[in-house]
Amino acid sequence: MKLNRNLTVLACCAAMSLSMHAAPELSEVWVADLGNGKYQNPIIYADYSDPDVVRVGDDFYMTASSFNCVPGLPILHSKDLVNWTIIGYAIDRFPDEAVFVKDGVNHGNAVWAPSIRYHNGEFYIYYGDPDLGIFMTKAKDPKGPWSPLKLVARTKGVIDTCPLWDEDGKAYMSWGFAGSRANLKSVLAVCEMAPDGESLIGQPKIVYDGHDVDVTIEGTKFYKRNGYYYIMSPAGGVPTGWETILRSKSPWGPYERKVVLAQGDTDINGPHQGGWVDTPDGGEDWFIHFQDVGPIGRIVHLNPVHWIEDWPVMGVDKDGDGCGDPVRTYKKPNVGKTYPKATPQESDEFNDINLGLQWQWHGNPEPWWGYNNATKGVLSLYSVPVSSGYKNLWDVPNLLLQKIPAPTFTATMKVTLTPDKRYNGERTGLVVMGLDYAVLAMEKTDEGFRLSENECHKADKGKPEVENASVMLPDSTAYLRVKMADGVCNFSYSLDGKKFKNIGKPFTAREGKWIGAKIGTFCTRPKVANDGGRADIDWFRVSK
Repeated sequence: MKLNRNLTVLACCAAMSLSMHAAPELSEVWVADLGNGKYQNPIIYADYSDPDVVRVGDDFYMTASSFNCVPGLPILHSKDLVNWTIIGYAIDRFPDEAVFVKDGVNHGNAVWAPSIRYHNGEFYIYYGDPDLGIFMTKAKDPKGPWSPLKLVARTKGVIDTCPLWDEDGKAYMSWGFAGSRANLKSVLAVCEMAPDGESLIGQPKIVYDGHDVDVTIEGTKFYKRNGYYYIMSPAGGVPTGWETILRSKSPWGPYERKVVLAQGDTDINGPHQGGWVDTPDGGEDWFIHFQDVGPIGRIVHLNPVHWIEDWPVMGVDKDGDGCGDPVRTYKKPNVGKTYPKATPQESDEFNDINLGLQWQWHGNPEPWWGYNNATKGVLSLYSVPVSSGYKNLWDVPNLLLQKIPAPTFTATMKVTLTPDKRYNGERTGLVVMGLDYAVLAMEKTDEGFRLSENECHKADKGKPEVENASVMLPDSTAYLRVKMADGVCNFSYSLDGKKFKNIGKPFTAREGKWIGAKIGTFCTRPKVANDGGRADIDWFRVSK
């Protein structure tokens, strides 16, 4: 969607230029650059599922699946493939033609496994929406603005699309199939694409059947090198699979097959699904991919690539069979220079007119949901009425969340609730969201301001929250905190920001629908009215 840069509403601010944001601070909880010429995997300990990468000159750009989260299609930038920051999003909100669920939350749908490419001076991103079809957006500047989403082909069950522009002027697209929609999976297809990238030509052709040796093959990335067409695809399932390479002298096949990356004797399960890229001088090749680690989601790894007889070998091939093991630490890519350490944004002081780029709504946002009040240095979240059939926070779209940044961290926020005086029931709080969730919630009651720690198990099944503990607060301001260690969360609160008291009981985080658990905040009200209260978030900080 094109952006109106005069708007300061939260629906648009996350896609604005990086230059309008303060320089991001280095994470306290995970840094991949070891500072000695080496890096550690994951390079990003956060849920950037199905990553794809492209190099343009000396710059690397990455995008990833964003599913129902908005803004969508995150754009990250790096100079060395190790140190990354978020610079924007390609989707600020979904237009009507790209929305499967009009109200509420489109859990696990929308943006599946995008691919990013650079062609004729423009960046292109394609993704397959499993319910609606193949969408494309493009931009001259990766920070935006990006063009409105274009429906390239209306289909159902087509996912993990990737374009390829050939030297002869023709273009092609590869993809896989979602068995839940297409009633078929484990096969890959290729179709000719119009050279302008805006439509398909003719009928697609299945070019590979993986049922016998590559069950659940999907996630295609389409390349050409030394006269060979390559389809790089994960197979074997998300937490347990491997990276399969197909190659042929024709885009239509027949394709030879080779497994080039697998877990081997490492503790890095399911190393697959990602993108291949080279360094600016062409001297090195690298593969960025994910690893599924459960509640935190699908974290991002970087592995070296070596070519042997026109087959890529990813990771380190210890036994010489052409299939590498993923690395835990390795020498950094040689890009000719050494760049400062960098990490995706986490903490937010809310002193800017724009929301930090780490934040996403759980569903398509309305412009009045929030206001970055830079004069006061707070984020004002206005209370949004819950639906008439409200059961829990699972289907509340105005959850403002960010990815979990590391296996061990602390998140603390300062919040003041200013409720509407006409009724009770407005609430805000700190939430760890997933299929199960826990929330430290502040609510205005007849007795005053009440703080409770609640759990909701099987939230996706409509189960209600269960209260574990509660206290009455002396006023409407509190400091809320959650500490997570290997998925176990402990909540506490403070009245002065110094002395914290534990509340409730430990909660084990659980992933969402195709995404990792997320942390953040919200403001809701129990009824529709012509106005409501608000929650002012003074700051949100991620620390050790």
